[in-house]
Amino acid sequence: MIGVAVLGSTGSVGRSTLEVVSRHRDRFELVALAAHRSLEALADQVARYRPKAAVLAREETSPPPLETLPRAEWGWGKEALLELTRRPDVDVVVNALVGSAGLEPTLAALEAGKRLALANKESLVAGGDLVMAAERRGGGKLIPVDSEHSAIFQCLAGSSVASVARMILTASGGPFRGWSADQLWNATPSQALNHPTWSMGAKITIDSATLANKALELIEAHFLYGVDYDRLEVVVHPQSIVHSFVEFLDGSVLAQMGFPTMELPILYALSYPERVDDPGLRSFDPVRASPLEFQGVDREAFRLFTLGEQAGREGGTSPVVYNAANEVAVLGFLQERLRFPQMADVVAEALARLGGRRVESLEHVLAVDREARGVAQETVDNLQRKGTATRT
Repeated sequence: MIGVAVLGSTGSVGRSTLEVVSRHRDRFELVALAAHRSLEALADQVARYRPKAAVLAREETSPPPLETLPRAEWGWGKEALLELTRRPDVDVVVNALVGSAGLEPTLAALEAGKRLALANKESLVAGGDLVMAAERRGGGKLIPVDSEHSAIFQCLAGSSVASVARMILTASGGPFRGWSADQLWNATPSQALNHPTWSMGAKITIDSATLANKALELIEAHFLYGVDYDRLEVVVHPQSIVHSFVEFLDGSVLAQMGFPTMELPILYALSYPERVDDPGLRSFDPVRASPLEFQGVDREAFRLFTLGEQAGREGGTSPVVYNAANEVAVLGFLQERLRFPQMADVVAEALARLGGRRVESLEHVLAVDREARGVAQETVDNLQRKGTATRT
């Protein structure tokens, strides 16, 4: 029996993980759940799934009385969250937390020798070298859950990275595929949240609309597989059927395909290296999946993609700054304090002021993250104050 802890259990990936685990009770035991701030939703999940432990990562100065909560070992705050990843009855930690809050649990799980099913891309973006060092030091095993990186991971089975010519990640293009830079000025949050192929949380859905998520995934791939950026590409694939390609030195190309669902890469990460039959997953039908289209990325219209790729190539603090400033910019857009293209302006300003420095430690990463958020928030405030949130 494999003991599973789910961090970010109330989000879309977390909920999908619970569905997968529920279908395989003979194989997986749900040991612990954790959420960032949604106590009511977490309590509902504890009552339904009955894990041994539950943690609300947000610091609670006055936690509710335990008798008012479903029965479990309850914990509060960051330290309780980190301790959950080290539990001896936990074999696999699913990190589905949103944002840079996922970095420290990622490090803790790997240092404790756990298998880490990683859906928190910000862990690798903000602390890639630290994460890979923690995996080597602790003996843990990182298995990607993002559909694109799970696809690459599967395509590489039995092959070395040295034999790879290119890794090609696919992007759906989001709801604004084909829009010009001028059209994007009038894009609204409700339009951006209407993703054509995936059902995800608000932040990652906006990242998909801006293609920032593809820039983050390029940075992830650089660290996960140890490949330089000249061997990493992105193409737009509206159907979201092909999740990534791997081209080898001899010209052979492998692709992992399937209808859009996060449950497949989640199941693979939980059961690795085995493959488990799951009748709950949709069988692939190549006729219904046809036709398949592929297009280039419009780097002028989707500047956040270009900025992110540049940040990855610069390295050092630039990916940390990009990630942090993007989170602030996304919130500003969702609050209608920014226009869609201005999210890139916010990130560009933070990168110009804080990017390109050497990363020295976890504490340094966290400090740069805080500083970048401050610069980004200042930029959002200035843009709104100057009235540039409406084009003149």
